Amino acid sequence: MKILAIRGRNLASLSGEFAIDLTAEPLASAGLFAICGPTGAGKSTLLDALCLALYDETPRVARVGGRATVLPDVAGETIGAHDTRTLLRRGAAEGHAEVDFVGGDGQAYRARWSVRRARSKAGGKLQQTQMSLARLPGEEPVGGGLKTEVQAAIVERVGLTFEQFTRAVLLAQNEFFAFLKAGDDERAALLQALTGTGRFEAISRRAFERNKAEQEALRQLREQAAQHQPLEAETRAQYELQRQQQHDAVTALDERLRQHEAQLRWHADAAELAKLEQQAIEQHRVAVAAHDAAAPRRARLADAHAAQAARPLVAEIDRLAAQREAQRQELARAAEAQA
Repeated sequence: MKILAIRGRNLASLSGEFAIDLTAEPLASAGLFAICGPTGAGKSTLLDALCLALYDETPRVARVGGRATVLPDVAGETIGAHDTRTLLRRGAAEGHAEVDFVGGDGQAYRARWSVRRARSKAGGKLQQTQMSLARLPGEEPVGGGLKTEVQAAIVERVGLTFEQFTRAVLLAQNEFFAFLKAGDDERAALLQALTGTGRFEAISRRAFERNKAEQEALRQLREQAAQHQPLEAETRAQYELQRQQQHDAVTALDERLRQHEAQLRWHADAAELAKLEQQAIEQHRVAVAAHDAAAPRRARLADAHAAQAARPLVAEIDRLAAQREAQRQELARAAEAQA
């Protein structure tokens, strides 16, 4: 997690707008710098703004005495001493804290915390705080609409809870040795979150389990191999002879199978040829019967062909007969004329 900028308005001792851009010079190339100034200058308020935007909590509010402690507010109202709304500057109607940071996923985000009074009046009743998280540069909302969802999304991207953050990243006044005084389990969890070694522990566990499984598999293989000792040379020779004999027998059977298949094909072909022969005989019989049935037609056709050859003679006879008849009629008329 890398902090890019801290901004705010009307928080504790800082009136109006304030901003620290860690990406701009001279801070961008400073490497190490100090926040210093007289009491009340706003040093702690900058750190308050950082924690408010990320967690809706701050170290100085968390250090206040018992939970029953209350503080007076405007119009006779009271507010719990552990309520982060106590950081709204007196006389202000609204305030906010904003942090730009790069999360553990390498993306830039903007976390925002805000509070206001009713009707945006300095004398109005304090309203509930609001939190939001947006992905930069487009300010796309992240984490849903509920405050708890936003807080969970911020913790996920920062990689630290508020307690871890205030022990490792932000050590408030009088808490410099908080990390050193932490218990072993707490310190280990914090170091794991800071260094990201959790993933290496997971890899180590998986490697251990994989090695254990492979060792067990190897043991089983060795046991199986021990149960199958090599055969004696004479026994192997006998098995080899049996194998060769079986191979020769299979080869002979294959040859016999091919011969039988050839015979089956021959018989199938012979049956097909016999069938075709029978069909040809039947077709010949039908053709002979048809030829015999057509004999009268052939005779008539022969007569017709013979008559066709005599047709010119018949025509000539008809012509001569007509000519003779004409001559006879002419002679008759001549005889009548002489009488």
